Amino acid sequence: MNVASKPATSISWEDFTKVEIRVGKITAAREFPEARKPAYVLEVDFGPEVGVRKSSAQITEHYPVEDLPGRLVVGVVNFPKKQIGPLMSECLVTGFHDEHGAVVLCVPDADVPLGTRLA
Repeated sequence: MNVASKPATSISWEDFTKVEIRVGKITAAREFPEARKPAYVLEVDFGPEVGVRKSSAQITEHYPVEDLPGRLVVGVVNFPKKQIGPLMSECLVTGFHDEHGAVVLCVPDADVPLGTRLA
């Protein structure tokens, strides 16, 4: 499956700086059987300023649920909450589609303090 997208639309630097992209650590993960597509419910600690947020993540192809706690992730923390089945999602955990359309997490390659904004 080719996951090609249209060329990006230009945005201003001001638009980009409105998006709060922060590093967090997964503190808990569980199966999400109520989701339409295979997914997990994640609890992610974004540090003292933001706190712990819940999210649904369709990352079951590459990550066993038991391997997720303790992993660093990159998430958007200032989107409005979104109802996903019985879950109220409070952040967006980011990732990239692989050549088959499965999601691979976007992660920092070194430890950084929880809650640090993307520079």
